[in-house]
Amino acid sequence: MGNRLSKIVTRTGDGGKTGLGDGARVDKFSLRIVAIGEVDETNSHIGVLLCEDLPQDVRAMLIDIQHDLFDLGGELSMPRHTLLGDAHVAKLDEWLAHYNADLPRLKEFILPGGTRAAALAHIVRTVARRAERAMVALGAEETVAPAPRQYVNRLSDLMFVLARVLNRAGGGADVLWQRDRAERNA
Repeated sequence: MGNRLSKIVTRTGDGGKTGLGDGARVDKFSLRIVAIGEVDETNSHIGVLLCEDLPQDVRAMLIDIQHDLFDLGGELSMPRHTLLGDAHVAKLDEWLAHYNADLPRLKEFILPGGTRAAALAHIVRTVARRAERAMVALGAEETVAPAPRQYVNRLSDLMFVLARVLNRAGGGADVLWQRDRAERNA
């Protein structure tokens, strides 16, 4: 693991470069740094979601995911180092199956919204998709293990399901896309 920060203001990034966990210096716009930033933003949005009144099992799951995302950021900052593996992806698959089991079958597309917690879960979903795209772009240029990319892909799926769960937990329902709305308003 890289060195822990003993001070926050180092001024070493003032010239547009930043340090990786292995000591290498890279441009702040490099694909690796973009991917790290997108994962960090995903984690931050989960932190905002955790400010909501959530079922205890959902809260515990999100905290676990935050730790995984922090590890993923560490893995991305140390090329050729592995912190997330197939077991992490399998854990998300189990949560997906658990939370999806009691949801009604979808017949229409869902719009982001409903309760505040559900809307925030949709934000996490979209930011996780962006993180996934950044990791795929990085993988086209450098070696990236498949499990971290799969993890972020499953996380976005889980956040979609979780938004539906949170709407029900908050006494609401999914916000459905209205296919014929444009025709009615024309």
